[in-house]
Amino acid sequence: MIIYGVAFLAFCTLAGIFVGELLGKLIGVPANVGGVGIAMMLLIFLGSYLHKRGILDATSEKGVAFWSAIYIPVVVAMAAQQNVYGALSGGPMALLAGTLAVVLGFALVPVLSRVGQKKPDAVDVTPLTKSPR
Repeated sequence: MIIYGVAFLAFCTLAGIFVGELLGKLIGVPANVGGVGIAMMLLIFLGSYLHKRGILDATSEKGVAFWSAIYIPVVVAMAAQQNVYGALSGGPMALLAGTLAVVLGFALVPVLSRVGQKKPDAVDVTPLTKSPR
């Protein structure tokens, strides 16, 4: 059933938040430390484990695949919202750092897009007629 995907996502999210809060307390930071990342890793590894063991039926796997695909953009949007609140309360230095990071990211897009491309080959100069051997 597709509803298992929702329950699985909820479990991973709650476990990740719990572990993130626990890590924050252990290192003395009054915040969630890596809870979202832990939740995503749980979603990936636990989903893979259950799939390999054959515990999830095909319909459940479809639900997990759907929520796995939608989970990351939703969580990134939530984290970005928190970062904006933190930047606004952090003062001008935080705003400057965020602005510079965005500008640098935009500036590097053309550079990074060229990294994986093949260089154009030299013009093929094979003769149109056969040459004697």
